[in-house]
This record gives sequence, structure tokens and C-alpha cells, in this order.
Amino acid sequence: MSEQEVGYDYDRYRKLLAEATDDAKRLELIDLMIKEGARDRLEAQRTSDRVAMTAVTVAKILGPGGRRDQFRGD
Repeated sequence: MSEQEVGYDYDRYRKLLAEATDDAKRLELIDLMIKEGARDRLEAQRTSDRVAMTAVTVAKILGPGGRRDQFRGD
């Protein structure tokens, strides 16, 4: 059950739940869902961080006036 996919695949979880016929398999399924949920939250945080870093970089490039053409002498 270590296969990881992007997002929630409800059909996959439903199939895994149907196959979880004993406590060990149920615990393995719960552990998998927790790990995948944590991975999704981490990826969302990384995306948010990248967007914030891009915004800071753009602001630095544009400078305090927010106009790039002021540096070209136009």
C-alpha cells in the first residue's frame, strides 16, 4: 500500500478499504492516508512559499516605484 498518487483518489481508497479485512491492513490504510494527507499539505505549503518568493523577487526587480521603464531611461 505504499503507492502514492497526487490528490485524493476516492476509488483507490474505497478499494483499499474493501481489501482491509483485518486490523493490520486497516492500520496500514490509516497510516497511508495520514502520510498522503501530510504530503499534500507540505506540497501546498511549498507552493505558497514559491509564490511568495516570486512576489518578493518581482517587487525587488520593479523597485519602489513599481515601474521597470524608469531604469531604461524611457
